Order: sequence, then structure tokens, then C-alpha cells
Amino acid sequence: MAGGGILELTEDEIKMLSEKAWKAHKSASYLVEKNSKVIISFPRSGSIKDWFSGNGKPFGETEIDLTRFPSMKSVGNNKTALVNEAFQKRFQDMLSKPAFKTEVYDAINKKRQLVFTGHSSGAPMAILATLWFLETYPTSNPKPLCVTFGSPLIGNHIFSHAIRREKWSPYFIHFVMRYDIVPRILLAPRSSFEEKFEKIYQFLNSKPKSSQVESIGRDIVSDFYFAVMSNAAAVQSYAACKLMGNKNASLETVASFIALSPYRPFGTYVFCHENKKFIVTSNPDVALQIMFFSAQLNTEAELAEVAHKSLTEHLIHDFRKSFQVQNVLELDGHEEIPLSADNSTINTALNDLGLCTRARLCVLAAKESEKQKLRNQDRMNAKKDDIEGKIKEVEEYKSKCEIDGEGYYDSFKLQTKDEDFKANVKRLELEALWNEIIDMLYKYELPDEFESNDEWVKLGTSFRHILEPLDIANYYRHARDKVAGPYMENGRPRRYKYAQNWQEHSSRKRLPGVTSMESCYWAELEELIRNKEKTDKEKILQIETWYENEELPKDVFFKKSTFVKWRETLPQQLRQASSLPNVI
Repeated sequence: MAGGGILELTEDEIKMLSEKAWKAHKSASYLVEKNSKVIISFPRSGSIKDWFSGNGKPFGETEIDLTRFPSMKSVGNNKTALVNEAFQKRFQDMLSKPAFKTEVYDAINKKRQLVFTGHSSGAPMAILATLWFLETYPTSNPKPLCVTFGSPLIGNHIFSHAIRREKWSPYFIHFVMRYDIVPRILLAPRSSFEEKFEKIYQFLNSKPKSSQVESIGRDIVSDFYFAVMSNAAAVQSYAACKLMGNKNASLETVASFIALSPYRPFGTYVFCHENKKFIVTSNPDVALQIMFFSAQLNTEAELAEVAHKSLTEHLIHDFRKSFQVQNVLELDGHEEIPLSADNSTINTALNDLGLCTRARLCVLAAKESEKQKLRNQDRMNAKKDDIEGKIKEVEEYKSKCEIDGEGYYDSFKLQTKDEDFKANVKRLELEALWNEIIDMLYKYELPDEFESNDEWVKLGTSFRHILEPLDIANYYRHARDKVAGPYMENGRPRRYKYAQNWQEHSSRKRLPGVTSMESCYWAELEELIRNKEKTDKEKILQIETWYENEELPKDVFFKKSTFVKWRETLPQQLRQASSLPNVI
């Protein structure tokens, strides 16, 4: 196992895969090699249009296709990940042909591990193929592996967040040479280098000698490098300020005027410089900072030289001679990052990648941000007992109300007893605790894996089931619907939306737009009763359907309930025709 545990590959496997990726780079179609594993290597794109779609957006991004990649979203926020539209379309076109799926099915049936690889613009196909496999065959073993060389970025921070939440990061390994421009290209808008990209693209899709870079034109190469890296600087600076906790409103104002690339790293990155130390990180924020600073100039006089390297290094992702396990340094495992020169191994590795003091400070900020997320999670975990205790007290309140022949929804709505007042206090306390969690999730201040934590999903479901009916009762008790409209449309707090999204994602229901009656039946019932467009008979039929589907709890039919009181106002003939009387 290379890299002390992060790279699930041997030296020979990495060298072999780099050779396969380069071989496919020059091919017209993907290549398949079968031995103990099935290796599928993807070719480069055929033209510039395979990098940038014609959707008019400066970075060519679009929402990922959730029908194929249903996990690629922020579960709580319910925001869909963005992906490069051209890369996605190219993959979908390939997936529509049966040959690729046949290779996958064959590997699954023979229980062989699939390894997807690609160099340059072939790498996004390997990434999306791996992601598609993980989504389509979640229980399949062995798991697939994706190994890319000089891959452009393809997705935004939600793309990265979703992959970490699903614990898929170890399945994606990206090798990046220190100066290689391709992994940085999509940090800049197409307009900043469009005229120069045709010649640059032709060069990147060939295997010229180093001296042939001059045939492009020194000024074009330098201008292209400068355009990409100056835009990358804006992305890096914005990200670093956020990591360092800069809450200055001007930061967001500037970001609203400057087009910043949405693309971010994900998975495990291996940064390489000749045959020196290879730095490995699985922290996407660290990877972004290194991606920017490692390709920087020391002086302006280096512009032509570094610009030249930014192209030639893209064509030397060949580790048949240079890759050695002892040269791999796992950055995530180092608590301390030296800011000044010393004799440590890590300092040597950082120097090899040209990471100056400022770069190291940004890396430290990224590592500290991750630690802070873990501390936030520990703080929330410490409150679990308090949350569970308060939920239990509300459940006891519910039981007492049922003994009195009155559901806790209607009792809370009337607020005539001391127990109702005490329940309201517990409601407010629980809401405060849960709002704190939701606020941190909304700001991505908790670990990405938090959304898929089974204990928190279960606790969130219990919280929603017992507490949301009280929020609904409070909403209609104060007639907020007359001002704001229906609870489900305008009044439902995001703490319940988040919790419902977690449960549905966890159970793989994934039913967007479908109302869960588990905690919202009272809101649906209140609005149904108030709906002037439906006749009483239509309302009764709807309630009968809910009842037959076991979507209504028993307290809906208590004699003092909102529903029974409304039902008693209906004509006797209609009441007698209903299938509901026997349960009241």
C-alpha cells in the first residue's frame, strides 16, 4: 500500500496506470484491459467544445443530473451540485452506448475491481464513470477506484461536500504536477483566454518535444498562463479569507462583482515535482491552496520559464521511473506546518513545491477550519443527551394528553393548562438547540459526514415527529396563515425541512417535492379544512385516502380534535356516508 495508507495502490500499479492513461490519451476511444482488475482508460476530448458548453455561463457550469447522480447535493440545504456541463454531456453520450455498460456488468459479475483512469480531458470521464458506478451499484464489492493524471476540476464545493459525506473520497486519486496548467484552467472564465486556447489545446493534445512550445509563441504561452493564474488568485484569495474567518461584508460585495470559478478540488490529491517528495492531501481546501501557490512565480523574470513548464509538465505524467513510496508525504497527518526553514522532512517537501510562508499560512488555515468543524461536532454531540431528554418530556406531555382523550396537537393549540405552557417552553428550548445545528450546517461549519451520521439522522427524525405538530399548532393558533399563507408553503422552518431531507436521503427514498405526512399531517388537514375550492365531500374523500394509507395518527380522531369538531359541522348524510365514523 503506497503513501502509508492514503493511496490504495502499489508503486507498480501507479506506474502502470499512468502508462495506461497516457496510451488512452492518444486513442480515439476508451481502452479496456482485464487481469485481476478491469482497467478502463479514457481518451482526451475531441475538441474545445468538449470543455465549454454553449450555455452562456463564463465557466460552463450546470446542475448535475440528479437522475443519474442522486447523492450529488447538499442534503439539508437541498442544493444540487454544479458540474462542468460539457464534461457531463460527453459522459452521458458515452453512457448511452451499451458497450461501456457491458464492460461494467461483466466486471461486477466476475467480482473484479474496476479502475477508471484518464489523463487531461480524459480524466473527467473517469471521474464521472466512477461516480456513476458508486451511485448505481452502492452495495457492489469491490468498490471502484478512479486515478487521474492532470485532471481539470469538474465540480463545485457541493460536489466535493457530497463525495465526502458519502465517504467516497478515498476512491478518487488525482496526480497533479507542480506547474501543470490543466488542473487550474477552469479556475478562469473562458473569456479570459478564449483566443489563445485553440493553439494551447492543440499543443496539449499532442506529444511534442519541449522546444516546440516556442512554436505557439512566447507571448501567447505567457499570456495564457497569466490569465489562468490571475483568476486562480482571486479564487484562492476569496477561499483563504473565508477559511480565516473574515466576516467583512465587503468580501461578499467584491465576490458579487468578480466572476469567481465555482470549481473546487475533491478526493485525494497527490502533488508532484520531478522525483522529489510527493505531497498527499484529502482536504479539498488544502488542495486548492497548494494548487494555486505551487504554480506561482518567485519573480516576474520567471514568467516565460514557468509558463513554458505549465504546458510541458502536463505531458510528463509518467511515473514509470520516478514514483517511490518513500517519497510520499501525507500532509493531513502533520499537525504542525513549519513557517520558517528547518531540517524537517515536511519543510523540504513544501520547499520542493515552492510553498512560501503565505502559502503555508493558508494551508494551516484550511487545516484549522477542518479541526474547527470537528470541534463544532463535538460540541453538538455533547448536547445530544439534553436534546433527547427534552424530546422525552414532550413525548410524556403527548401521552398525558391522550389519557385525557385529547390529542397533544389540539391541547397545545388551545393552551388552557399548565402542561401546555410547560410544553411550549420545551418546544422553544428544543428549537434553539436545533436551530444552532441547522445554522452551522447551512454555513458548512460541521464535517461533511455529519449529514449522513445515523445517530443524528435518527435524532432529527424523532425531533421532527414529536415537535413539528406543536409548531403547526402554534402557527394556526396565532392565525399566521392569514398573513403568511399556508404553513407548508411559507411557514415551515428549515429545521424540519433539513431533518426530513436527511431521513429521506438516508433511507434512499429521494422523493423531491413529496410532502411527508409523518410530521405535517396537521398542516395538511388545517389547509384542507380551510380550502374553499373543495367541497366537503372532496375533503372527506381526501381524509379517507390518508386514513387508508395509514398516514394519520389516532389523535386526529379524538373527540376534541380539530378534525372531529369540523366533521360535526357537516351534513348528517355526508357523515354517515363516510368510512371514518367507526374509528372516531
